[in-house]
Amino acid sequence: MSSLYLLLFLVLLIILFPLFFALLFFYLTKLGFEILGFSVGAGILLLLLMLAASFINIPLGRKRAVRVREPYFFGFFHRNVWKAQGLSINLGGAVIPLLIVGYLLPSVPLEPVFVSTVAVTIVSFLGARFISGKGILLPILFPVVFAVFFALLLAPEQAASVAFISGVLGVLIGADFMNLPHVILKKGGVMSIGGGGVFDGIFLVGIISALLAGIQ
Repeated sequence: MSSLYLLLFLVLLIILFPLFFALLFFYLTKLGFEILGFSVGAGILLLLLMLAASFINIPLGRKRAVRVREPYFFGFFHRNVWKAQGLSINLGGAVIPLLIVGYLLPSVPLEPVFVSTVAVTIVSFLGARFISGKGILLPILFPVVFAVFFALLLAPEQAASVAFISGVLGVLIGADFMNLPHVILKKGGVMSIGGGGVFDGIFLVGIISALLAGIQ
């Protein structure tokens, strides 16, 4: 009987863990928006909009067919295949974060934003890696650390906003835009900037940086 209870507990844990993670993410994101100066209602609305808009990719230009060399049979052989190539931007993962940046930008000093954004851009570019079939992957730890450090150092009174702005812009420029020549020109496939939606590095780095910089 004890084994049955243990099995039921494990099943329940497996079912509840994703729900717990989702609720924790929802709460921390809402808290991050509050630290940035948004009301509770506005923060929840923004999060819901981003979640819904994560499924929408806006094409940037027309797709075209390109021939790429692709490995097969465990990499021992290669063959030429035709793939669609193009670029799009995700509404929830890139466009809405950029709109939030535009909303916050007039209320913060530009020099700290510029310095912090340059630092995050450099570390994002150095840390980003293109993985075929997955896109651009970026460990978010270093961009977050740099965004928080420079925001607290240069604009302690408005650290959360500066950290969010530099986090979003730095990852967007350093990880996505600066890798476009490699991804688009040399590889086949359709790349979506911010394609992970609210779980994409563009938004995650920004909101985590704002959370950490705002907890003083």
